Amino acid sequence: MTPIALTIAGSDSSGGAGVQADLKTFAALGVYGASVITALTAQNTKGVTGIHQVPAAFVTAQIDAVFSDLDVGAVKIGMVADLSVIDAIAAGLARWSPKHVVLDPVMVATSGDRLLAAEAVDALRTKLIPRASLITPNLPEAAVLLDEPMASNESAIESQGKRLFAMGCQAVLIKGGHGEGAESIDYLVGPSGTIRLAAPRIATKNTHGTGCSLSSAIAAGLAKGENLETAVRSAKTWISAAIAAADRFSVGHGQGPIHHFHKFYQPSY
Repeated sequence: MTPIALTIAGSDSSGGAGVQADLKTFAALGVYGASVITALTAQNTKGVTGIHQVPAAFVTAQIDAVFSDLDVGAVKIGMVADLSVIDAIAAGLARWSPKHVVLDPVMVATSGDRLLAAEAVDALRTKLIPRASLITPNLPEAAVLLDEPMASNESAIESQGKRLFAMGCQAVLIKGGHGEGAESIDYLVGPSGTIRLAAPRIATKNTHGTGCSLSSAIAAGLAKGENLETAVRSAKTWISAAIAAADRFSVGHGQGPIHHFHKFYQPSY
């Protein structure tokens, strides 16, 4: 059976993040990708210049069209900036009951532009997190979700992970890309405790779409039948290689994209 994953997220006109990054990730990992677009963004490697929300009714129509025909193995949820869209997604998840849901609580773009309205944060906490198999906040996003300062050490990160887990999701992956030191350390917090996942920190400015792509890689693994820990470990290995290969590209004049297809081709320029 063909593994299928669905991304519910915003579109990035420059192709490095959002739905475009998700579909590239699914394809790179051997999974058929479908999409539900929640917003259109006008953006490039330097920043976001405009956001156009997709009406909630049309988000619902996309969800129902996909699930009524495709055997979706896992769902990844990214940018959901509007309260009515969050309601539509929550209702769709309740209606179709996908086995796996990976929620990436996208709040701020790599460029620093805000993507989630403050009033939508509480809806994210109460309506989507409890339906998630895994949530994948970075350190600033974890702090916003808990309404407290960003964690600065391992003990504080693990403590925040446990409090996020208590919001009703099945597991939490706090990403350490915003931390410091020679290693980028992620923390997988679940019912059996905390697993520390370390990888060398890679010096590059080309990290556009990293968070989107990591959560999509995890969803791809789940769609292929991997258990959660295996899917997370495989995704971290893949994303590290994609970041390491990012400087092969020369795309834009700001923070460029990672190389989703690093296993398949070398850019020629």
